[in-house]
Amino acid sequence: MLEPKRRKYRKSFRGKMRGNSLRGSSLSFGEFGLKAQGRGWLASKQIEAGRRAITHSLKKGGRVWIRVFPDKPVTSRPAGQRMGSGKGEIDRYVAVVTPGKIIYEVTGISKLVAKEAFAKAAAKLPFKTKVVSREEEG
Repeated sequence: MLEPKRRKYRKSFRGKMRGNSLRGSSLSFGEFGLKAQGRGWLASKQIEAGRRAITHSLKKGGRVWIRVFPDKPVTSRPAGQRMGSGKGEIDRYVAVVTPGKIIYEVTGISKLVAKEAFAKAAAKLPFKTKVVSREEEG
C-alpha cells in the first residue's frame, strides 16, 4: 500500500474538504483520465484496488499513472475502548480528493478499452467519477 516514508508530524487533524480541485484537474501524462465528480477520502487500499482493476483490463498494453497520493494519516481507536486517553494510533493513510481531481491516467490503448478499465476502477472508489480525454479537453 502507498504511504509516506516520513512526516513532519505523526498525526494530523481531519480538516475541511471545501471547493473544487484546481491543481491536478487536467490531463498531464496520458490520453484518458478518470476525474472525480464527488469529494472524499481515498484510502491507499482503494487506490491500489483501482490500479489493479485498470492494469488487469489493459492486458499488458498501455501505461497507467496514479495522480493521487495518500499522505494524510487517519487514526482510529480499538472497538470497546472507553472515552479519553488521547488520540488513537494511525490506522491508514488517505488522499483528500475534491471534485475535478484526476485520479488515474492511461495511454496507449483505445477509447473503448479505457472506458471499460475506468468503469471497473470507478466501482472501487467511494464517489462518482467520469472519463475524460485529451480531445475533449483541448
